[in-house]
Amino acid sequence: MRKKLHLLIVFLLISFSIQAQFAIRYQVAPPKPADSLDIAYYSKKNGWGAAAQNFSLNMAIWGFDRFVMKEEFAYINMHTIKTNLSHRFVWDNDQMGTNMFLHPYHGSLYYNSARSRGYNYWQSGLFALGGSAMWELFMENEYPSFNDIIATPIGGLSLGEVFYRTSDLVLDDRREGTHRFGRELAGFLIAPTRGLTRILNGDAWRRRSTTGKQFGVPDVSVEVSAGVRVLELKGEILDKGVGAAMDVNIEYGDRFSDENEKPYDYFTFKSNLNIHSSQPMLSQLNIIGRLYVTDLVDTQKDFLSLGFYQHFDYYDSDTISDVSGKIPYKFCTPASFGTGLIYQSKRVRNVGFDAYMHANLVLLGGSLSDHYVVDMRNYNLASGFSTKLGFNLTYKDRISLSGNYEIYRMFTWKGYPQDIDWDNIDVHEFDYQGDKSQAILHAISLRADVKLRKHLFLTGIAYSYTRDTNYKYFDDVFSSTAEGRLMLTYKF
Repeated sequence: MRKKLHLLIVFLLISFSIQAQFAIRYQVAPPKPADSLDIAYYSKKNGWGAAAQNFSLNMAIWGFDRFVMKEEFAYINMHTIKTNLSHRFVWDNDQMGTNMFLHPYHGSLYYNSARSRGYNYWQSGLFALGGSAMWELFMENEYPSFNDIIATPIGGLSLGEVFYRTSDLVLDDRREGTHRFGRELAGFLIAPTRGLTRILNGDAWRRRSTTGKQFGVPDVSVEVSAGVRVLELKGEILDKGVGAAMDVNIEYGDRFSDENEKPYDYFTFKSNLNIHSSQPMLSQLNIIGRLYVTDLVDTQKDFLSLGFYQHFDYYDSDTISDVSGKIPYKFCTPASFGTGLIYQSKRVRNVGFDAYMHANLVLLGGSLSDHYVVDMRNYNLASGFSTKLGFNLTYKDRISLSGNYEIYRMFTWKGYPQDIDWDNIDVHEFDYQGDKSQAILHAISLRADVKLRKHLFLTGIAYSYTRDTNYKYFDDVFSSTAEGRLMLTYKF
């Protein structure tokens, strides 16, 4: 119950703060550079303060788990700490929402304790690693988790920087009274440890002559969509479900910029929320954050850039109904990096065209398993590669067509023996990535937008998810899922 409540709270925060690369963009506000006074004021480093805050955060969460929730894993003592310090890291068996979303979110809290005390993207990542190591080694009576020590700090880099920059959009040190309180509260909800730092430092109520925005007013576009979602699992038995859906998406920065200032000066954040009795509330979360870029072609007719990007991808579903009793899809990549090309054509008047391609190394990912069901885990942990292709085609700002094709090849290296005795396993000692296998996953979407009136569009989106898993000890499995959305979209 506690984990479900955490997922609900965190997703709502994301929805109010955040399809990658909009075909038709409107700027929320005209861009302005950051004030040098603001940069200098908030760039003072305080490492002891960040470390103390992360230590206190871990102690507070452990105290809640131990004394309020009375979770079994929180009963620790010197013996459990000594055991963890002497034992190797293992692959744990928590559910995907915990391992691949909540742990990265926890990492974002560590990250922003340091980010809000003057440290940059890379330096703050070390604090996330330190906070994660403390938790894994000292705060649980279970062996330290190999997948957690990867997903927490690396996923925390991505979520943390997005939340940090999103909170920066709402804060304004010039304000006073209820207006100031409302902005500080919103900033705290988006990035809690940044908000706590501001309270501890007195910045939450200190009035200054400048806004305090460390990134000025960036080039930001936001769109909110709401409508109907139809999910269909194809197989021997056709299984369908209908529910409500909402998308809240942001594109931050200029995708066609070739300037290198800071990581995540450009990023896209796509989130999908479902109101469907059988489906998880959070079904999709995608981040692409640019770390470095250089232009290859920049003329009056064409633009082409090459960049290095961080990726965070999360796709989740559950059984649609009792008709098939099968899960349509479930895969994620919380730790992924790679290169990317972005192209823009300026050859035809009133017609816009741009495209992108990414090739990534997946350090840690997960894919639905047809056989591995241990404790709360029904997916294989894996690593591998991914490729993303997409395009946007627009006519003026009235009609647009967008396509996206993602391919993931995931390898589960450490599989359990074929003759395993499933009736006599210890879930805490069962140290395997899952079924020894390889999975090829395809996620395809095609979207059309038609302008109805100023800023309001009719949106139709078709999705296709396919999975081809090749097992060492079992027959291969192929599954196919289709999804359609009909929505009204407002572009801010």
